[in-house]
Amino acid sequence: MKYDEETLRVIYAKTSGRCHLCWKSIAFSNYGAHGKRGAWEPDHSVALARGGTDHLNNLLPAHTSCNRSKQALSSRAARRANGRSRAPLSAEAVRRTKIGGALTGALAGGALGARIGGPVGLWIGAIAGALVGLEANSE
Repeated sequence: MKYDEETLRVIYAKTSGRCHLCWKSIAFSNYGAHGKRGAWEPDHSVALARGGTDHLNNLLPAHTSCNRSKQALSSRAARRANGRSRAPLSAEAVRRTKIGGALTGALAGGALGARIGGPVGLWIGAIAGALVGLEANSE
């Protein structure tokens, strides 16, 4: 199937430029260039042979070699073969995860800091907790 550049960019961004099967980097410029470093193509997460569709929500970026070795396997089985349990997160999902971790860390650190050091401890604990929470969610 032929994809326009906008659709390819959406597919590529779903995993922040990583193959959804092995998590290694793909090169946007090497779309469809099998054999080149970082070559990729859209993979049907649910294979067409298993009832999948060409709908955008069923398309994820994969190295051409990963996609071709996957064949009609499920994405879960192909990821498991690469030691992975899920697709990489998009940049937006990473951002949301980091913000959530920072907020959780700030709340926990602030509560602990207030208990130990009063109002000053609350602020110090909240800041330290936010930094720890932000860093804990980095990949």
